Amino acid sequence: MHLTEKSVLLELISRCSTLRVFKQIQTQLISRDILCDDLFVNKFVTFLGKSSDFATYSCVILNSIRSVLTSFPYNTLLSSYAVCDKPRVTFLVYRTFVSNRFTPDMFTFPPVFKACGKFSGIGEGKQIHGVVTKMGFSDDIYVQNSLVHLYGVCGDSGSACEVFDEMPVRDVVSWTGIITGFTRTGLYKEALDTFLRMDVEANLATYVCALVSSGRVGCLSLGKGIHGLILKRASLISLETGNALIDMYVKCEQLSDAMRVFGELQKKDKVSWNSMISGLVQCKRPNEAIELFSRMQTSSCIKPDGHILTSVHEYVVSAGIKWDTHIGTAVVDMYAKCGYIETALGVFKGTRNKNVSTWNALLGGLALHGHGHESLQYFEEMVNLGFKPNQVTFLAVLNACCHAGLVEEGRRCFHKMKTREYNLSPKLEHYGCLIDLLCRAGLLDEALDIVKAMPVKPDVRICGAILSACKSKGTLMELPKDILDSFLEMEVEDSGVYVLLSNIFAANKRWDDVSRIRRLMKVKGISKVPGSSSIEKFIA
Repeated sequence: MHLTEKSVLLELISRCSTLRVFKQIQTQLISRDILCDDLFVNKFVTFLGKSSDFATYSCVILNSIRSVLTSFPYNTLLSSYAVCDKPRVTFLVYRTFVSNRFTPDMFTFPPVFKACGKFSGIGEGKQIHGVVTKMGFSDDIYVQNSLVHLYGVCGDSGSACEVFDEMPVRDVVSWTGIITGFTRTGLYKEALDTFLRMDVEANLATYVCALVSSGRVGCLSLGKGIHGLILKRASLISLETGNALIDMYVKCEQLSDAMRVFGELQKKDKVSWNSMISGLVQCKRPNEAIELFSRMQTSSCIKPDGHILTSVHEYVVSAGIKWDTHIGTAVVDMYAKCGYIETALGVFKGTRNKNVSTWNALLGGLALHGHGHESLQYFEEMVNLGFKPNQVTFLAVLNACCHAGLVEEGRRCFHKMKTREYNLSPKLEHYGCLIDLLCRAGLLDEALDIVKAMPVKPDVRICGAILSACKSKGTLMELPKDILDSFLEMEVEDSGVYVLLSNIFAANKRWDDVSRIRRLMKVKGISKVPGSSSIEKFIA
């Protein structure tokens, strides 16, 4: 076989992503009698290790290649499956290999033990532990560490200690494994005692477990000591240690220290927010918890989960705290923005002293989640009860009309805010909602009249709505030159507006304007994001 053809086949295996295509490539290898080449065997293993769905076929392939004399391909596959989303497959593949006369070595067992730990398979792990002892690999530190980890995550601290105590040499992985096991099973004092006995330098995972245990037993002095050690080693300052420190300080009721660590985190995840909000709730500071929850919604892309929602709400209820205006409004806003409309309505109705902000929180949530008619009904109720709407109120109602396609109601709402009764000047956002509503309804002429009369220049939302409406009609003839020029003068970074405008010009055979748009994009440094596709090729 020519070297070029061989290289092509190797490249195809590297780029392959589906088992169907892989089988077609395999057919070519069989026909050319190169299936047993070590290079191809390694490529096979790399591909088959990508997904646990390929496990059955991987067993068939390796068992059919009689020239595989080393354990490397088998161990590589087991290591790949041990970190997949179906760890039980690792154990099943191991058993299949062994039943086909595969002889394990010391590198075979760590990934199998790791997989058993992931699916809490302590029974399977003990079976293989017996095999390890029988084969004489029980003195290998990698095997011992994987056993300590297995028993620790499965909650069998006794067996983990037996393995750990018998180890003649221990490294940081050994110590961390036993400390992690104690922490997982709630033996926090034992975890800290072991941490203090360590005779090797701890790593990030060790410190995280020690901080968790310190918080659970209220050992603030040790927690602060660990905090100091972390600050001395820049490599240990991370999101994981930050979250562990917040948890430790919260459990020790040191909220000022917890807030300081929280504020210093360059990146926050759901655990960070959950820990801090829950800590404020536990320390009977619900107002601050709700305020922090509101910050999470506005300043991060973290979506709140049921744990945060229920912890705040249940505490306020169980503690007998009255639903004053501030708390009631914040909780209504919290539930409404998260889509828990029924709960938001329940809290809203239970809040006796409502103000305009309370109504706005409900109206905005209803609009956001497509409850346009309900939003209008509550708006009317609000007015009838004597509350005076503000600009935020009208924006929420206009958004509700836009989402529900309520054109007449949207017009009426927009003109109502300008009447002597309310005397509110529409902002760009109000114009954007109304124009978007009219464009969606096909009322392009009316939308253009509003654009001409606007006291402010249109923004991207208005531009996009007008152009989309033009595209659906297939013409630009209705667009006055001054409006087109205002669109082109906008400082827009999104290429979509320019591409849409260019396409509409092209559809009307206005090629000079198409060239003008493209020159403008080039001057502004805006490029169209290219589309892409993935095409798999194989030798027929």
